[in-house]
Amino acid sequence: MALRLGRKHVELAGKWLPTALTYGTAGSLTLLYFTDWKAVLQYVPFYSGKYAELE
Repeated sequence: MALRLGRKHVELAGKWLPTALTYGTAGSLTLLYFTDWKAVLQYVPFYSGKYAELE
């Protein structure tokens, strides 16, 4: 059985793209928050003050 991607599938993917990006961004930020990854979070405004005191 061959899988065919048509115009309908592209249209559905376009509608889901903003939702997928939102969930992906939220998941990534949550991961950074809980892992406390200094290599990335030291460049985030307001949150980087936490690391300025350690240096």
